[in-house]
Formats: sequence, C-alpha cells, structure tokens
Amino acid sequence: MNKPLLIEIGVEELPAIPFLNELPNIEKKWSNILEKNRLLCDFDFFYTPRRLVLWHREFQVKQEDSVVEQFGAPVKIAFKDGVPTGAAVSFASKLGVEVSALQTKDLGKGEVLYFKQELKGEESKNLLNSMINEFISSLNFGKSMRWASRSDSFIRPIRSLSVVLGDEIVESELFGVKSSKFSFAHRMVSYEPFSFDFAGDYFCKLDKNAVILYPDERRKIILEQMKNIEQRHNIKIEIDSELLDEVVAITEYPTALIGKFNEDFLTLPPEVIVTSMKENQRYFAVYKDDKLTNNFIVVSNAKTDDFGYIIQGNEKVLRPRLADAMFFYKNDIKNGLSNEGLKKLVFVEGLGSMYDKCERESKIASYLVNTLNLNEKELVNKAVMLSKADLMSEMVYEFTELQGLMGYYYAKIANEPEILALALKEQYLPTGEESELPSTVFSSIVALSNKIDNLMALFSVGKIPTGSKDPFGLRRAALGIVRIAIKHKLAIDFTKIVDELSVNYKNLDKKVLIEFFNERLFKIFDSVNPTVLKAILSSGESDIYKISLKVEALNPIVQSDNFKDYVTTFKRVANIIKDVDLKDLTINESLFEVNEEKELYSLFNKVITTNFETFEEELEALFALKPQLDNFFENVFVNHEDEKIGTNRKNLIGLVYQGFRKIADIKEITI
Repeated sequence: MNKPLLIEIGVEELPAIPFLNELPNIEKKWSNILEKNRLLCDFDFFYTPRRLVLWHREFQVKQEDSVVEQFGAPVKIAFKDGVPTGAAVSFASKLGVEVSALQTKDLGKGEVLYFKQELKGEESKNLLNSMINEFISSLNFGKSMRWASRSDSFIRPIRSLSVVLGDEIVESELFGVKSSKFSFAHRMVSYEPFSFDFAGDYFCKLDKNAVILYPDERRKIILEQMKNIEQRHNIKIEIDSELLDEVVAITEYPTALIGKFNEDFLTLPPEVIVTSMKENQRYFAVYKDDKLTNNFIVVSNAKTDDFGYIIQGNEKVLRPRLADAMFFYKNDIKNGLSNEGLKKLVFVEGLGSMYDKCERESKIASYLVNTLNLNEKELVNKAVMLSKADLMSEMVYEFTELQGLMGYYYAKIANEPEILALALKEQYLPTGEESELPSTVFSSIVALSNKIDNLMALFSVGKIPTGSKDPFGLRRAALGIVRIAIKHKLAIDFTKIVDELSVNYKNLDKKVLIEFFNERLFKIFDSVNPTVLKAILSSGESDIYKISLKVEALNPIVQSDNFKDYVTTFKRVANIIKDVDLKDLTINESLFEVNEEKELYSLFNKVITTNFETFEEELEALFALKPQLDNFFENVFVNHEDEKIGTNRKNLIGLVYQGFRKIADIKEITI
C-alpha cells in the first residue's frame, strides 16, 4: 500500500552559495537512504531560502518482506576436526547468531557456510525519523552553526518540521523540533505559522501565502519579468547564470525591478561596475547598443503593491559601493603600475615572493621567445615583470577576480603598448575547458610562462595534485598549455623546456612532472584511440603542436575499417625488429638476392626522400608499402643462413619501422 509523503524542513534563510554547492548531491543522498531502508521510490526535491521539501507522490507505508542470503568461508576452513575455527565464529558473530544456527551450501566448488534470513518489513513511519536525521547529517554545506543551548549544528537554525504520510503526522524530531502540520508563509504575509491537513492542502496554502515553492517556476518568472523589462526600455539584460541560480535560491516570491545609478560612474571600467553590482548586491547588468548603461536589475523578494521604495533603497545602497570603486580606481591610477610591492607578497611557502615568480616567468618567456624565433624579447620581458603588478592595487584587493583585467586598464592609462596591455588581461587564460584562449602569440607567451612556472615551481615543493584534489589548478594549467600551443601552432616542447629550465627549480622531479603533463594530453585527446597517442609519445615526440598534427593524421587511419588489414603486417614488422639494433641500420644493396627486398627498399627510399607537406601525406605513402611488405614476408626468408644477408634483411625492415616511428611507434597501436 502506498500513500503520499511530505517532508518539509523549515529553516532560517539559507546562504545561497553553500547551499548551491551542495544542491547537486541532495537528491542522491536522500535516494541512497531510501534504498538502504528498502523504500526506494520516485520523489521531488524543492527548496526556497526557508524550507527544504521532499515530496513523494506514492510512498510505501511498509517495507516489503525480504530474504537475505549470506555466504561465508568454505566448510573445510570453517571447521577443523568438527570444531569451529575463527572463520566460523566471526561469520556467526557478524550475523548475530550462534555457530549452531549456520547452515552449509554447495556452490559448485565445495560447501561454504550459509545463512538464510527472512526479514519482515518494518512500517515506514517507524523508520522515517532516523532516515531524516541521517539525511540532514549527510548534508555538507561547509560551515555550520549552533543555536540556543544545542551542541549539534546545522547550516542555519531549524524552526519547523512536517512529516506527513497521507494525512497522518509521523512522529519525528530534528534538532529538538517535533513534527507537526505547520509551515510558514512569506514574511511579508505573516510571521505566524499556518496549518494544513494533508499534502495537497500544504501546496495550496503555500501559493496563497506568497511562497512559490518550485525553483524552476521562480526561475521562469524572473526571466519572463526581465524579458518584459527589456521590451519596455529597449535594453538588454546580461543573464549571468550563476547569479540567476543564486537569486532563485534566495527568493520565495521574486519580482524583477529596474533601478538606476549616477552616470558619472560609467567612467569606471565596465567590469568593475558589473563585478561590484554582482558580488555586493546581486544585481544584473544592463546594456544598450552593446554598451553598459547606468541601469541595473534587482530581483526583490518582497510581497507588496508599491516597489518604489525598494528601488530607491537599492539605488541608495549601490551608490556608496560604486563610490568606493571610483576611489580605489583613482588611487590606483595615481600610484601607477609598479611591481616593487610584489617583493613583499609571498607566492607559496618555499617559492619566494610574487616578484621572484615573475623573474622565473621571465626566464621561461625568454626561452620561448628564442626557441620560437620571435622578435619582441624586451617587451615580452616587461609584460611578464608587470603581469602581477595589479595584485598590489586597491581594486584587485577589493575584487580579486579582476586581477589581470585591472592590469590591462592601468597599462593602457600608462600608455603602454596595446599588445602589452592585452597580454596582462589574457595572462590567466584559459580559465577552464570552455574558456577563451589568449588572442595573440605575444599574450600566449606571457600566459604560457605563468602556467609553466606554476607547474615546475609547485611540483618542486611537492604541491602535486592527488586524486580529485588540485588546489593550485595544475591540471588546468597543463591543459591550458596544450590548448594554447595547438591554437597558435606553437612549437612548445614541454619535455625540453623542463630539461633546460629545471636548474631554476631545486628538488624538481622532472620525470614525475613530465608523466603528469603527458597524462593531460590523454584528457585533451579523449575522443581519440588512446593507443594512437601512446604510439606518438613512444616515438619520442614531445612537441605539443606536432603531437596534435600527428594525432589528426593517424587516428582516422586507425579508425578506418581497412586498418585491421594492416595490423597483421605491422605485428610482423614489430616482431622482426625486436632484436635489431635500430641505431645501426646499414643496408648493403649488393646483398639483396630477390626482387621483393629490392622493390621494398627502392619504394621506401622514395618515401623517405620525399618532402611531404603534411603528416597525412607521409602516412599515406608509408602505409602504401603494405603490399611490398606482405610480398617480402611471403617470399623472403629473413633468418638467412648467411648472417650478413639475414642482418641486411632485418635492417631493411628496421628502416621501414623507423620510417613509421618518425611519426608514431606503430607497434603500440591496438584496436
């Protein structure tokens, strides 16, 4: 028999960010508890800032009866001369029975200890209290708090609890609050709780009391209201998805309103205004003709017929925020962009100051400029040395997410070259898998220097990512290096960089770092047969851009249907060269005895002396040798009785193998 089950946990206003961080886990955690208690069913989870609601349309009023079978150690181990051993005693103890209650069962490989237990289903209402308490304990919001005289804690004080199965209150208690048929209206409707008789009555009364329970409905309302504002004012509202999630989480009855601030503040960089409005006030930015306007959108949680005072109040609150930003901005301009203060700013313990970091990055940048044959060494060096200067600015101190961006604005005000200013802005790109990349090679050198130093420096002091932990974003840094090199077609050889510059990093385990970096390549090329990338790396290739070109050339061939025909041939090639010294592959044409070896050698020479424009063309020519290889294997006895002839033939196959190995170690590929 099933009945509807409503669980509402009433709380004081939840902080949005901690709640949203845990939100993806909440339904799974409750589902796991249902399954553990043999009560798994479909349910919905709803929330407002003042309530967490689990709604089950059909909930079992009683667990189903079940049979549990347990298997233990083999009988010959569980008993010695008829006396129970520790294995039997331990198995019985785990089950909570005497050894004499155990049975045996033959599973086809001899008898083992066996116990069959029939479990009678428990009434759900007898389980729900412990289930709800376990659920609340499982939620991880980061910081929690205590209230009143309680020793236990939660993210916010719990003020009400409703556990209603059908129309019956289920006896439950949470943080001293007992279950009842009471809930709370929107604060601007009433501070007093309202009662309800059953779940349907609960949902109806929430609607009447200005509580929109469903977050998707609140989101839809906000977006529709914003669309109407856009049409009325001929503007464009920037819908920041993270901010929208936050606003949905902190409102029960949302209303989107348009406000205004003084136009004088528009002299600030647009990003400063947008960040200040978002971080401090949760306002959405407004644009017209692709330019930021002096309007903003606030989503009110008020239930009122007059929003004028709410708009005025928000305008009044925003004014000093922007005034502070203007003060910081003018002070920063007056102080100029200087890196001297970085000498007192610690990077990471054991790695010196941020100024020291800039000097290390400068050495990396110089190396890259030289190896890439660029002509802007001095300007690149200046950009790198100024790249962290804005960390000392008042604006970045207030809004850390503007680092790099403020350096861009301050560099422009100081009349630095545009290419340098842009590099300061783009030095941290990419910031994620879908993030933009630096737009120029110049910016890329600055960004690469930052990421390469992060990897080498942090690895040298043991800050190596483990499991899912990567506090310094080193996996992201490695992926960024690869993406930048590929986009701008840069000959970035990470292995050589580490070898050449490791003298600047004490205690750096080069092998560990290079292995870590190569693992990131498999992430970048995750749609590719992994043995293709393994084959390319095994060939000794470490130029990132060349690796990408070789992957693009080789993977389609490996994925093609006819590649299976090549596998047998190249396995024979791999088997023959096992004992061949690939460093000495001298060929003596006078030792050729049959046409098959002469033809193979002639065609191979044509391939290796041709200047191919792409790896695709080179691979096509190499794979075209398959008929000649097959003829060779079919008609030529490699292990000739004359050792010189045999060696000559093995060397010929070794040459063919080496021809492929310039691109990839073909023997590593499996399909």
